[in-house]
Amino acid sequence: MRSVLFVCLGNICRSPLAEAALRAEAARLGLDLIVDSAGTGDWHAGEPPDERAQRTALRNGVDISGLRARQVRPADFRRFTHVIALDHDNLANLRKLAPADATAELSLLLDHVEGREGQAVTDPWFGDEAGFEITWAEVSAAARTLARRLR
Repeated sequence: MRSVLFVCLGNICRSPLAEAALRAEAARLGLDLIVDSAGTGDWHAGEPPDERAQRTALRNGVDISGLRARQVRPADFRRFTHVIALDHDNLANLRKLAPADATAELSLLLDHVEGREGQAVTDPWFGDEAGFEITWAEVSAAARTLARRLR
């Protein structure tokens, strides 16, 4: 079965939104897919997504309040078929963290959107609620193309 792990820094803003967007798109398409998210850092482990991310997801029909942040583990590189970073720094960190027996395909999320290849998903952490809407639009566009590709 295909499986996707989205990774950002703290796993409380971008990656839970990407997880929510792909879960929603997979459900819409009737696609059987395992979807999760994690962070390269551990300082938010066990915490729910940022309240602004929760409100943004809810406005778009997805409840992410039950998600909890976690850190990427070596087993993730074997458990998931795709490990997808939300920005270049996290992709570089994932490449360093990947064990020698990793089987997951590593990529940058916006590489899955035509015309956005090589770009990072906007990090809304230091901004206001509007930044989370921009992030939602980006991860939703990627979720649509990624779900079609995985189907």
